[in-house]
Amino acid sequence: MAPNDSAPAVFLDRDGTLMREVNYCSDPKQVEIFPGVPEALVRLKKTGYKLIVISNQAGIGRGYFTEAQYRLVEAEVARAVLPATFDGVYFCPDHPDRATERRKPGTRMLLEAQRDHRLDFSRSFFIGDKAIDVECGRNAGVRTILVKTGYGANETHAAPDWIAEDLCAAADIILASNEAPG
Repeated sequence: MAPNDSAPAVFLDRDGTLMREVNYCSDPKQVEIFPGVPEALVRLKKTGYKLIVISNQAGIGRGYFTEAQYRLVEAEVARAVLPATFDGVYFCPDHPDRATERRKPGTRMLLEAQRDHRLDFSRSFFIGDKAIDVECGRNAGVRTILVKTGYGANETHAAPDWIAEDLCAAADIILASNEAPG
């Protein structure tokens, strides 16, 4: 796929990156979007980036909650980031002990998004709060930003391309890059 036929994306981890980390979040009432996230997402979208959520949801595979409960939380996250909107949301319900290539750091969710949305990985970024997010982005060939929200403050071996205080600062890094599409 030629770069001029495809769009850049910002892949976004959900828990600890967009919203406060809640261990195995299964209740929409527990969704607490970090300050400034909707505005940062709008800025990225206006500049031409596709916004794609990539989330491991092992709570489903572990039997802690159902896919229907996950969908209710997903809907609340989508509502809470308005006026920003996501172009795609991909999740992996695998139990970590029985993980497929869809589970981060595997790249299958990113490859599915690339196929579904015609994405150019060479102009894309992955923002997350865990080393596994950085590894996933690196495995797919996208640039990586570790945010210090969620678990990010304690990730010492992640080796991202950049470290940012939060999603707002990560958006600033992306928009300041010479790769910004707009």
